[in-house]
Amino acid sequence: MEKIAFIWGETFVYWSPIIMVLGAAAAMAVYAGFYLIRNGNSIGVAFSSWLTVVLSFPLSRIIHWYCHTSAYENFIVAMTDYTTGGFALLGVFAAAILSALLCKIFRISGNLPRMLDCMALGGGVGIALGRLASLFNSSDRGMILSGEVGWPFAYATTNAVSGAIENRLATFMIQSILTGAIVAGLIVYVILKAVRKQKIQDGDLFMLFSMFYGACQIICDSTRYDQLFFRSNGFVSIVQIMSMGLLLLPLFLFSIRMVKGNGFRFWYLAIWLAILGLLGLAGYMEYYVQRHGTEAVFAYSVMGISLAAVCILGLTTYNIQSYPKNPH
Repeated sequence: MEKIAFIWGETFVYWSPIIMVLGAAAAMAVYAGFYLIRNGNSIGVAFSSWLTVVLSFPLSRIIHWYCHTSAYENFIVAMTDYTTGGFALLGVFAAAILSALLCKIFRISGNLPRMLDCMALGGGVGIALGRLASLFNSSDRGMILSGEVGWPFAYATTNAVSGAIENRLATFMIQSILTGAIVAGLIVYVILKAVRKQKIQDGDLFMLFSMFYGACQIICDSTRYDQLFFRSNGFVSIVQIMSMGLLLLPLFLFSIRMVKGNGFRFWYLAIWLAILGLLGLAGYMEYYVQRHGTEAVFAYSVMGISLAAVCILGLTTYNIQSYPKNPH
């Protein structure tokens, strides 16, 4: 159930879209601020922001329609009537990356990695705020918890079918906190580098954000009762697959840089094998929790520790490639 914020005559304005609009505005403001500070151009900011907004609506609706076809009369209605239905955050990610690519192709921006860096920081702020929209509806929640678990880890919601009040895991709040922490950590990293007069390679902030955010989303999306699944099987989450891609891309890139900058070392194999083993353990815990729901605390704890260890190894790889022994 959506909570009403204002009523003007026969027009109802709900809190959820208000929060999402504020999140989008904050994302664009932070993105523009960082991009202009890093010698970006105002035309690039304006065009990429406008294009991201324009593309976000159809792309995020297409993904939601694909996963929840029964919620719409047909595809045409889904793509033309935005007064009902839902949207998928994946579509916003796709829109942002596509707009940055188009800016590069048409030479509106000459530095794609730098634009992606600033988009990551702005997008992180937008996600942290936008997730709070779930405070005013019943979306983005997890399993039912005991009454002893309270805010911010649990939040009461009304069951749309029975009308009963359920104390459910506040997945949206956990996502908001974690994403906010990632952005805060990256900003501190930027400040420390600036104080030490050290340069951060363009694209690194985007890669670091992708690594941490992907790891967080793998576990957070697993807890949701409104996941987006592939039609082909009905139990594999699109968000988890995409999040795994976000996690693996930086690990792959950092490893390539590490080898190029320092040459191959046999002990690198220990890092890569440990990452593969930890990812395998996290994947098994996802399989395990789907079949042993009563042991969710154990499964998610192991999964969380495994993914955190992967991120630590990813940071180790990043630090090694950042300070090569044999610079070219």
